[in-house]
Amino acid sequence: MCVIRIHFTADDLARVRFAPRPSPVPELHAALMMLSAPHEVLLFERWRSRLLRNLPSAAEPLADLAPEGRAPAFLDVLGDTPQEGFALIRASGAETVRAGIEQLYGRQPPPPWIRALHSGDAGAWRTLGRAQQAAYETVLAPVWPQVQDLHRAEFTRHAVAVAERGLAAALTILAPGSRMRDGVWEWSPPGAPGVREIRLGGRGLILRPTFHWRRGPLLQDRPDRPVALAYPAGRGLPLVPDDGSAPDDPLAGVLGRTRLALLRSLDQAHTTTGLARRVGVSNATASAHASALRAAGLITTTRTGRSVCHTRTALAELLLTGGTAGG
Repeated sequence: MCVIRIHFTADDLARVRFAPRPSPVPELHAALMMLSAPHEVLLFERWRSRLLRNLPSAAEPLADLAPEGRAPAFLDVLGDTPQEGFALIRASGAETVRAGIEQLYGRQPPPPWIRALHSGDAGAWRTLGRAQQAAYETVLAPVWPQVQDLHRAEFTRHAVAVAERGLAAALTILAPGSRMRDGVWEWSPPGAPGVREIRLGGRGLILRPTFHWRRGPLLQDRPDRPVALAYPAGRGLPLVPDDGSAPDDPLAGVLGRTRLALLRSLDQAHTTTGLARRVGVSNATASAHASALRAAGLITTTRTGRSVCHTRTALAELLLTGGTAGG
């Protein structure tokens, strides 16, 4: 991920909008990119293995459109329903589709059906439509009620932050570590190569939380349209169906799903606020769960000024690795 610098004009500051509801197609493609991305394999292996077991063969062509966790821009559309989103993709201009495919396969030959899609073949579009529908039913439909609930909570959190602290502060809250200075919102991950400059130029900005993609922001920057920015939000792990059935992780049966998610989120030290954000709970809930985990000897907590910082203990590492850590 490179450094991202978004330049606002005075008009843009008045045109920042938060998506009022989640869009299923962008969230689906965020999940599929996470599924195919090579990074953080251990953290997401259980989720990834479950989906790969259940994903029907009709969905397999989509892997060709997100090699190494990257997807072409023409897939990034809005729409309140899957059917509306899929129709918007189908309506993409031929030049946009060709440019997206060429960007993905500039150095290697694409699969035959991708070549056919590049030339506008109707059969290739039907293949893509069937693949998207099959993937949606398997990956996203089971967790869509959770996505809607989490989006409402994120919408409310952002609205309160804007009301209490102003827009500039609310934007930096969405992206811990980012900063707003002289009309430029900058995301600077440590060691990031290169800089991407986005100049809004009066077009405005649409903010969309995503609850599957766990890396940096996903940007859609098209001429004469508002820039759309999808940022990682929610629990910090890809969603799984919350159907009341017994958890498939034995540790969840002992610790509870929220405490286990909190413990897994401590792959690096976090404050209580940081944990609450990653797990998708209130600060008070995160603090209560941290106290229980600390009493069990699974985390340690240190105080610096008014902040506290939590880290996993060696015992927690042993539990999470199945007792294989150490000698």
